[in-house]
Amino acid sequence: MPIHELKEQIGRLPEQPGVYLYFNQDGDTIYVGKARALRDRVRNYLGAHGNDAKTDALLDEVVRLEVIVTDSVVEALALENNLIKQRAPKYNIMLRDDKNYPFLQLTTNEAFPRVLVARGVQRDGSFYAGPFMPAHFARKTMSLTHRLFGMRSCNEVITGKRGRPCLEYDIKRCIAPCVDTVCSADDYGRAVDAAQLFLEGKNDELVKTLRSRMASAAEHERFEEAAQLRDALRTVQTLHDRQQKMATAELGHRDVFGLKLGPAGVAIQVFQVRSGRVVERVELGTEEAIVGSSEGDVLEAAIQQFYELRGAPAEIYVPAEPADRDALETWLSDRVGRKVRIIVPQRGEKRGFVDLANRNAALAYQTRFNQAQTAQYDALETLQHVLALPALPRRIECFDISTIQGSETVASMVVCEDGRMRRSDYRKFRIRGSELGARRSGLPAAGSQLLDPPRVQDDFASMHEVVLRRYRKLLELGGLFPDLVLIDGGKGQLSAAYAALEELGLANLVAIGIAKKEELIYTREHEHPIALAPHDAALLLIQRIRDEAHRFAVTFHRKARTMRDLRSELDDVPGVGARRRNVLLRSFGSLAGVRRATREELAAVVGAKTADAVLAFFASRP
Repeated sequence: MPIHELKEQIGRLPEQPGVYLYFNQDGDTIYVGKARALRDRVRNYLGAHGNDAKTDALLDEVVRLEVIVTDSVVEALALENNLIKQRAPKYNIMLRDDKNYPFLQLTTNEAFPRVLVARGVQRDGSFYAGPFMPAHFARKTMSLTHRLFGMRSCNEVITGKRGRPCLEYDIKRCIAPCVDTVCSADDYGRAVDAAQLFLEGKNDELVKTLRSRMASAAEHERFEEAAQLRDALRTVQTLHDRQQKMATAELGHRDVFGLKLGPAGVAIQVFQVRSGRVVERVELGTEEAIVGSSEGDVLEAAIQQFYELRGAPAEIYVPAEPADRDALETWLSDRVGRKVRIIVPQRGEKRGFVDLANRNAALAYQTRFNQAQTAQYDALETLQHVLALPALPRRIECFDISTIQGSETVASMVVCEDGRMRRSDYRKFRIRGSELGARRSGLPAAGSQLLDPPRVQDDFASMHEVVLRRYRKLLELGGLFPDLVLIDGGKGQLSAAYAALEELGLANLVAIGIAKKEELIYTREHEHPIALAPHDAALLLIQRIRDEAHRFAVTFHRKARTMRDLRSELDDVPGVGARRRNVLLRSFGSLAGVRRATREELAAVVGAKTADAVLAFFASRP
């Protein structure tokens, strides 16, 4: 594999924390990962082939490796998050937010800043606050900055030389920095600082500043300014409990993550709980199958991406242990300037919140990926659990035998992928009579000289032959092997199928049998059959596949019998095809009439050469 070509480089990697990057032959970054010890973590990939489909695909594509050493695991986590966001590697988990909540932008990159509503954070030198939830709260907060602090809302280029203030000044929504005799640059700068404190949620510091300015204005008998500052102070104190900044969340504020990880993708629900009440819900997800990733891996990616532009509360509840929880907690704590804990609740009210989020995530998963589709995947997941399969049985191949007293024995194979029948992969077989079947039936072995095809009445031998032929051909072609082989039959047919698989060295394939009437599932690992509930989704899926195989086999068997009934001995005469056979039968009325015809009569109809062949053929038969 390509990864083994990097073995020497991997052996020289430092045993320090850092980030490793995998590249493909086009030079694109396809995976970014972090490590406590780079050499140990990357070395694990040398023996990781076969663990899951995602890792196999990654290892097949890797041609180059780069590493970046950091001072700590927390720095590695932050760097990994930035690189994933910047480069969007295809093998990293990328979740999308179902909402684009607004931010407030304080344009501190301007000489006279404004407060604007923005839909995203840019690296442009401005100060951003948010996101604001619900969205209309952003506009209300922006309006407050105009009313409380007199922030301008116009697009004018401010020079301070305007003749007179505009209407915004008259209605007390702007302190008019456009007229320097009314508001100097320093005065406007103090208003900007107060607005930034307000947007940052630093209300205690803002209250002290407003009180000091109010007292100073009153002392210098600027009573109108003092009254305006008094009103602003009251409004800030009133809004103190309504601030939606998670960075200043008080005791009882927490975020709750719910997760549904399925074959079709991921759905994550984040409930923001404030003072014991759910005040907002955010949905994250991806519509790409995340093969081989655990719930911990998905939660780690979700937490990093969710809090990239959000402050974290003191407690975050999750349904499973995220990968590198300690590093995540340190990273989040450093970002918000206080302790952040990630908790996996086990009981009580906290667990109740997690269960609520999980139920909503499952509902979102069904809605996002279509209820019929998710029902099929649920059936496959149940089947995987019941049969203890190592992976989801996404491809199932089913075999059925059809015969009447051993005559015209045929077999069918149908394919089901991801719960849907794949008709282009269906196959049908004429049972030839294998050596095993010949021994059991007392018939000559296949390949011996027989005037007629063998009559194989042994279903076990027929199943052995068709399974053997199918997977022998698949081995030769290097084709795609199924995750599960389904046999229409009980323990005997299942044993015959496994005998064929073992003969080919494919005993690692998992096969099961389903018996008619009782609808019991037979496996090699269980002595007694497995009985599923009549309306169980997994059983209904198996029955649907089995019934389709039976339909396909019966249809082929009927066609084979029809072809046999239409067959004539004349078809075995050299040089006589369908056209000449029909001419002979019409001319002489029947096969017996052809037998009684003279050479001259036959030659007049089909020519001398064919007449001689017909006479020679009947002369050799009793």
